[in-house]
Amino acid sequence: MAVINISGYKFIALADLAALQRALTESCEALNLKGTILLAPEGINIFLAGPRSAIDGFMACLRQDSRFADLQFKESVSDVSPFKRLRVRLKKEIITMKQPMVRPEAARAPSVDAATLKRWLDAGCDDAGRPVLMLDTRNDYEVAAGSFRGAIDFDMACFSEFPKQLLHHQSGLAGKTVVSFCTGGIRCEKAALLMQANGVQNVYQLEGGILKYFEQVGDAHYRGTCFVFDAREALDADLQPASTRGFC
Repeated sequence: MAVINISGYKFIALADLAALQRALTESCEALNLKGTILLAPEGINIFLAGPRSAIDGFMACLRQDSRFADLQFKESVSDVSPFKRLRVRLKKEIITMKQPMVRPEAARAPSVDAATLKRWLDAGCDDAGRPVLMLDTRNDYEVAAGSFRGAIDFDMACFSEFPKQLLHHQSGLAGKTVVSFCTGGIRCEKAALLMQANGVQNVYQLEGGILKYFEQVGDAHYRGTCFVFDAREALDADLQPASTRGFC
């Protein structure tokens, strides 16, 4: 039986974390789902795997809560579950940046969808004629597995280094349309907001990250694979498990 893997997040103010943790744990255990759910005052981040019927049941249950009715998931299929157990954890942030002034639950940064980004990259500029600079907000070992051609990165061991590294690299972003990207959208969303707060103009996040880009337009302008934080290690442009040996 095929295993359906889903990932999705939403930045939204949450106050009832302990109750939500219990409810989500009970729902996943009843459906025998494996994976990780992170809960924080700023929102929810979900990675789960299981049979189609169980995944559909979980999503239907989750969306009965009006706060999560519009939460969008990315899907892929595998032969076995990439998770060994279920964890529903409470954290200070669903993605750690340690910048309390950055509040994605209050307002989103501008985003660009996969089709529009591909069109920009095909043309070599955005619709206003500005050069497009792809900024990889992931960790160094993730970048090594694959990235957009010509993208820059800040050579980070962890995402919490991004604010410090931005100060060193910000001058090189001037005069360009900067598109931040990551695996599924969560890090590039925070990164885009921080860049805006620091005065970087013409900043976008890639909506849905690399995985949504693969799903919608394939690997155009991308080389290598996309590192994922589960037993599959990396996915190719068909969202199938692939080698993490890097790219040339």
